[in-house]
Amino acid sequence: MHVFLDTQWPGSYCDTKRSCCYPKTGKPAADFSIHGLWPNYKDGSYPSNCDPDSVFDKSQISELLSSLQKSWPTLSCPSNDGISFWTHEWEKHGTCSESELDQREYFEAALKLKEKASILQALINAGIKPNDEFYHIEDVKNAIKEGVGFTPGIECNVDSSHNQQLYQVYLCVDTSGSEFIECPVFPRSKCGSRIQFPKF
Repeated sequence: MHVFLDTQWPGSYCDTKRSCCYPKTGKPAADFSIHGLWPNYKDGSYPSNCDPDSVFDKSQISELLSSLQKSWPTLSCPSNDGISFWTHEWEKHGTCSESELDQREYFEAALKLKEKASILQALINAGIKPNDEFYHIEDVKNAIKEGVGFTPGIECNVDSSHNQQLYQVYLCVDTSGSEFIECPVFPRSKCGSRIQFPKF
């Protein structure tokens, strides 16, 4: 078993969905944000909702709230505070961690991994910026691999002008939720050879 850290570019989310709403705390930073930390089997399938008795408890993450609002914001509508998004991620995926991270440890692990990966910085260091320009997908992958040390999975979306955009970046993590590893399998990708990195 391994774990996917799934991050998404907000500019692409807002271009894809007919509507995106900024959270009640305001427009998130122009940075990759966490979508989830998802335990996966080597064949690409994944367990979900592993412990129906483990319900999300906001009080367990009260000290992490400002970090979660910054690094794991919700863009779903109507504008909200993110609690329902985090609840869903914990109950569906967090309860399935093989090393049995408790709720606080699960969210802490995701926050630490996102900081460690520093995906946007890795791209900027390679001259790949969120400026609506198009970049070769291999250059995007190589820039992230150079920065993080491991091969990323890339998922694209298509905007209303049929441009393929850099949407989600997957990195694999060991079952303890602390170290990046090479992915044994990636989610299916629908990216062309050149993809747009939209502004946000």
